[in-house]
Amino acid sequence: MRTIRILLIKEFKQIFRNKSMLLIIFVLPLIQLLILSNAASYEVKNIKFAVVDLDHSSYSRELIGKFQTSSQFDFIAMYPSEKLSKEAIQKGTVAVVLNIPQHFERDLLKEKKTSVLTTINAINGAAAAVEAIYVTSIVKDFNKKVQVELMTPEDLKQLPRQLNVVSSFWFNPELNYKTFMVPGILVLLVTMVALFLSGMNIVREKELGTLEQINVTPIKKHEFVIGKLLPFWILGIFELTVGLIVAKIVFHIPMVGNLGLLFLFASVYLLVVLGIGMFISNFTDTQQQAMFLSWFFAVIFILMSGLFTPIESMPVWAQLITEANPVKYFVEVVRMVMLKGSSLKDITPQLLKLCIYAFIINGLAVWSYKKVN
Repeated sequence: MRTIRILLIKEFKQIFRNKSMLLIIFVLPLIQLLILSNAASYEVKNIKFAVVDLDHSSYSRELIGKFQTSSQFDFIAMYPSEKLSKEAIQKGTVAVVLNIPQHFERDLLKEKKTSVLTTINAINGAAAAVEAIYVTSIVKDFNKKVQVELMTPEDLKQLPRQLNVVSSFWFNPELNYKTFMVPGILVLLVTMVALFLSGMNIVREKELGTLEQINVTPIKKHEFVIGKLLPFWILGIFELTVGLIVAKIVFHIPMVGNLGLLFLFASVYLLVVLGIGMFISNFTDTQQQAMFLSWFFAVIFILMSGLFTPIESMPVWAQLITEANPVKYFVEVVRMVMLKGSSLKDITPQLLKLCIYAFIINGLAVWSYKKVN
């Protein structure tokens, strides 16, 4: 214990002497949490919208008016021809164009049916799908209104009874995307800080030449690893604490569950991430190499964690790979505990998997560390 205590004192002195590291640990994660939580959104709004109205009738103006009053669309322009609207989409000036054909009102009154064309910029397929849903919803609402206006009193009597759907939203009743995103982004920041700092730690000792001095001392391998990882474990818990305070005060994220349970899981999770960083540093000779490898694994872990895209939507082979992704388990548990109020029983499967992961990866980190006896 005395050896580990001395190593801890040494590590904390090195950390607090390095001003750039203090900036990375204490300032940048806070800035990133505030920025990313406001910028990362699944919402599709402020859609640039334009119209090509070749009918200029009362019904076409009424339909256009519904889009203009919609909160999702920003009306940009009224183009006289379809050619000009296509040029606008090509330039990126507009994202959605509603094309109303000639004789729109006449066909609606005489033929009882007509059609409109919606042109959507679908480079971003997910956003385009949402935009199409918005357009369809507005057109359906307009269509229902017109149908009622054109019906005779006898037709109105024969209308079928309507079935109303009442939705009950659990865990996020306001449907606020920040409630979903902030816990995940908090996991992202804790992961990045722990992985990068632990990955560069031993490599920095190699570059400075101090690692050789440590190697010739009687310190044991496991004592060295503990002394190297424990300071960053403490800092990771500190980062999580500050992040939770910001999430509550700034973003008003509900914290329904037991925070002690969250910190228990975070303690095991940090052991996994720090072990991965340590394992990487054992096989690299420069900080650039350690940074590159850490970033390589971090990108894979984050993109396949379910933070930005649902794991259920991934191919089967990708879903199998995510079983070896520690970030996936922490993202799940943070949302389960904070938003759903899950108990220890609920998170036991994730906790057991992470404990096994921590045992294996830290065992490999100790084994792969080459010490001169």
